[in-house]
Amino acid sequence: MFDPREKVVVFIDGANLYATSRALGIDIDYKRLLVEFQSSAYLLRAYYYTALIEDQEYSSIRPLIDWLDYNGYTVVTKPAKEFTDAQGRRKVKGNMDIELTVDALQMATYYDHLVLFSGDGDFTALVSALQQRGKKVTVVSTLATPTPMISDDLRRQADYFVDVVDLAKRVGRAPEDRMATRENAEL
Repeated sequence: MFDPREKVVVFIDGANLYATSRALGIDIDYKRLLVEFQSSAYLLRAYYYTALIEDQEYSSIRPLIDWLDYNGYTVVTKPAKEFTDAQGRRKVKGNMDIELTVDALQMATYYDHLVLFSGDGDFTALVSALQQRGKKVTVVSTLATPTPMISDDLRRQADYFVDVVDLAKRVGRAPEDRMATRENAEL
């Protein structure tokens, strides 16, 4: 899939990857994920996109964001918007599609191959635009859930598709590692 001479960028739609890995019961080891791509090609940069609720005293995603920021990822965040829907339920919206798309297009002259961690069909136009510029695009998501987490249009448009289930065999955290992490967090 990768030519070792290629310059590769990784773009992770954080909310989408979180939902996918949670649906599969998989934990991604982000350090191993970087090593996986560094060993396959020239990894130019790895981006992680997520929205944050700013007024929360504690955010469960904050430790991950801080760790990623210190360990080789470029983290892109924006404040999530809170609103009440028509049924009176509190909702949080934090879509990072535009930021990811703009960054991918602006950087296009610097890379050969983009790896997109998302199954969101809204990215189909981005994939097409990058291909028109001569770029290869790999999409990482899953078909292994009862309802596929990837849009059929996006999967068809991509040059390559990698299922998170297959990738997790190399970059997932083992169940015993997850338990040890949880036990340490409780101490």
